[in-house]
Amino acid sequence: MINVKIDDNTKRRAQKILHSLGLNMSQAISIYFKQIVNTRSIPFEIKLPNKTTRQTLKKTDEGKDLHHASNVEELSKELKR
Repeated sequence: MINVKIDDNTKRRAQKILHSLGLNMSQAISIYFKQIVNTRSIPFEIKLPNKTTRQTLKKTDEGKDLHHASNVEELSKELKR
């Protein structure tokens, strides 16, 4: 058994994505740990963000300069432009 403290917003967002993938939190964590064993490393790159990324993340956390789309189809069309 593993107990993990994580903020509610991150947990809810992760659960929503995992649900769409047909996974629950326990299954996802199990996959993560298996990948650590298989790769003998963290299974993704970890690095400090550059200045632009840090500024963008800060703005996002503050709710500034966010883009809103009314639905996925609208967003998809916008991304294709």
